[in-house]
Amino acid sequence: MPDPEFIAVGSVIIDDIVYPDGRTSMGVLGGGGTHAAYGIAMTGARPGLVALVGEDLPAEIRARLERDFDIHGLVWTAHPQVRGWQIFEWNGLRNEIFRVDVIEPFMYGPDAQNLDIPFEPPRGMTLLRGPGQVAEWRRRFPGTTLLWEPVRVFMLSADRYAFKTGIQQADIVSPNLHEAQTMYGISDEVEIMRRMLEDGARVAALRMGELGSLLAQRGDDRAYYIPAVDVPELVDQTGAGNSYCGGFLVGFCRSGDLVEAGCFGAAAAAFTLEHVGCAEIPSDRAAQWQHRLEQARDGVRSVHL
Repeated sequence: MPDPEFIAVGSVIIDDIVYPDGRTSMGVLGGGGTHAAYGIAMTGARPGLVALVGEDLPAEIRARLERDFDIHGLVWTAHPQVRGWQIFEWNGLRNEIFRVDVIEPFMYGPDAQNLDIPFEPPRGMTLLRGPGQVAEWRRRFPGTTLLWEPVRVFMLSADRYAFKTGIQQADIVSPNLHEAQTMYGISDEVEIMRRMLEDGARVAALRMGELGSLLAQRGDDRAYYIPAVDVPELVDQTGAGNSYCGGFLVGFCRSGDLVEAGCFGAAAAAFTLEHVGCAEIPSDRAAQWQHRLEQARDGVRSVHL
């Protein structure tokens, strides 16, 4: 089997979800890397997944991952598989409580030098890590289009110097709005976009939830709003931003067009919103994909930077 064209580097987490009304969904496949890989898969590509997983990973979870993704990039560890309570409140806030003692290796491993990862440099990759690891993965896969999705815990530290370092090593940077507001200490999304470009971003995709996304790139005096794609029923927002990044990466690599990439991201995120956890790939994926892509394209607008 050939190496995957696109890979997602992140985490695989098993979620035990508790809803405000007391309902639960136990043993749900989640994790930022998983959802980013799912976003890639919804475009029609078969993604590679790079993550650290426990030797006790349930067989049904492994089978699911193997069915939809190339899992040769999974690195196995003797630590118990990371698992956590995801507790949702009525106002949409989510609290995460991990159920294992060892967490950090799953959030930041494997590292870029790990020889158990067999992939040759892919065309594109999503990287859900802190800024210090962006340069490491850049060296591991030279020539690969690297989309950096900063981890939440780092963004809330407001370490702008480190953020700039990560931005300057990546081809694309994609924080969410709340995290970027914390980092820059300002609320206006257009001004945040200006600051990211000033800090060295080549391409920036600011994810704004139900408000869609705002995109800009170096050398263009306009920024572009991409609408969120409406879904019949919003079930769970967890992982939608990761899926957006996976879709955006594929759209950008294949088209070279910023707006088209944003529409790919919006379409990919919409699939995640309709399901709890990492959803099954629908049998009519291609038809659904095209419909959602057209929805995103219809609502694009631009503003001066």
